[in-house]
Amino acid sequence: MSEAQATPQVTGKMFLFEKPELLTKEQHGELALKPAAQQFGFVSKTRAVPLTLGEIPSAMKDYPLIFMSKEQPILLAVTGVYDDVNLFVTEDGGWEDNAYIPGYIRRYPFGLAADNDGDRMAIVIDRAFEGLSSGNGQPLFKDGAPTEETNAAIEFCKNYERDRQMTEQFAKQLGELDLLQPQTAQYTPQGASEPVTFAQYFSVDENKLNELPDDKILELRKSGALPLIYALLMSMGNWRLLLQRRAKRFNLTETDIAKPQVVN
Repeated sequence: MSEAQATPQVTGKMFLFEKPELLTKEQHGELALKPAAQQFGFVSKTRAVPLTLGEIPSAMKDYPLIFMSKEQPILLAVTGVYDDVNLFVTEDGGWEDNAYIPGYIRRYPFGLAADNDGDRMAIVIDRAFEGLSSGNGQPLFKDGAPTEETNAAIEFCKNYERDRQMTEQFAKQLGELDLLQPQTAQYTPQGASEPVTFAQYFSVDENKLNELPDDKILELRKSGALPLIYALLMSMGNWRLLLQRRAKRFNLTETDIAKPQVVN
C-alpha cells in the first residue's frame, strides 16, 4: 500500500523567521502578499543584520560593519547598541531616509534554506509574516505557477545566496591571515576622564593588516579583498553616529548617551 508523500519541512532556525516553510503551490497556492502595516516592524528590535560582500561599499556609509566571532565570522551591519532597538527603523515602521537597507531585510519574507543533506537549496517563506493572507494582495501563484513577482523574489534570493557564499570565502581569507581580532568601541562623555566601553565585537585589526608581508598584501589586492577591508575599517567611524542616533531617539544627554535604557 502506497503512502502519501510527506510535505517537506524546514528544520533548524532562520534569523528573523518565526515560522519558515518551504514555498510550495500546495501550501501557499492560495496566498497573497501585501505590505505589513509597519513595513520593517519585524526587524525593529534587531541590533545587527547579516550583510554580504557586495553590500559593503553601500553599507559602510551608515553602519559599523563587524563579524560575529572568529568561530562564526558572519558579516554584520550594526543597527543598535545596548537596547533591543533598531535605530534605523522609524516609529511608523519605516526605514531611515537615505540609509542603506541590507539585502537580508529586503528579501524578507522570502529566503533560502539548505535541505537535510546540505546539497540543495530551497525557497522559504515566513508563514508568520503579517502581510501573508488569503485575502487581497499580490498572489504568490497563478495557475499553479509562481507569479512574476514571486519569481523576482526567488531570483533575488538566489543572487543573495551567491553573494553570501562569496562573503564566507572572504571571511575565511581574513581568518587564515589572522586579521579578525576582538575590538572595543569606546566613548568618552563630556567632562569624563575615562572612556566608556559600549560595544565589543570582532573586526579587522589594522595593526595586523599593516604587519602582513608584501606578498600577502598583493594577494589581497589581486583578489579584490583589500579595498573591502579598508571599507570595513572606515565603517568604524559610524559607531559615533550610532550613538548620536541613540541620543536623539531617547533624548539622552552626553552623560547618558552610552548607558542602557529601559525599553518597553
